[in-house]
Amino acid sequence: MFMYEKKLQYPVRVTNRDVRMARNILNQYGGPDGEFSASMNYLTQRFCMPLNELKGLLTDIGTEELGHMEMIATIFRKLIEGASREELEAAGFDGYYANHTFCPFYTDASGVT
Repeated sequence: MFMYEKKLQYPVRVTNRDVRMARNILNQYGGPDGEFSASMNYLTQRFCMPLNELKGLLTDIGTEELGHMEMIATIFRKLIEGASREELEAAGFDGYYANHTFCPFYTDASGVT
């Protein structure tokens, strides 16, 4: 069982809005090599492990990757905080904004899910 402490493991300090950087961060959230993909890979691979110790290890690693998503989502949200729709569109978030507004979603930097 896990205990959830309602604070990030590492504090996220973003001082300036940077919508273009948010695009790169979004790739780390849900892109092909992002945290979501990594967590799903570990959690799926655990079903093929012959030893329970290895299953447990992969479950722990996959769960840790899910925790990283929380930090990445927080960075993303802080980078776009206060941005206007026009700023988001100028950074290439026009289609993304239409579907998800300011919420992080599992896409790569090009908006591909």
